[in-house]
Amino acid sequence: MDFMTTKEAACKWKVTERMVQYHCKAGRIGGAVKMAGVWLIPKEAEKPVDGRYKK
Repeated sequence: MDFMTTKEAACKWKVTERMVQYHCKAGRIGGAVKMAGVWLIPKEAEKPVDGRYKK
């Protein structure tokens, strides 16, 4: 399985890197793992839905 960093995910999903880390910590990104202090997210992961904002 290929992974991307939080910075790559932030660029892909057009959100801040901090928002990606928040979703990782909350368990909203399936398959995300933390290795050596860095979150790794599967490349095929979908952008998590943020219920605080309307589309």
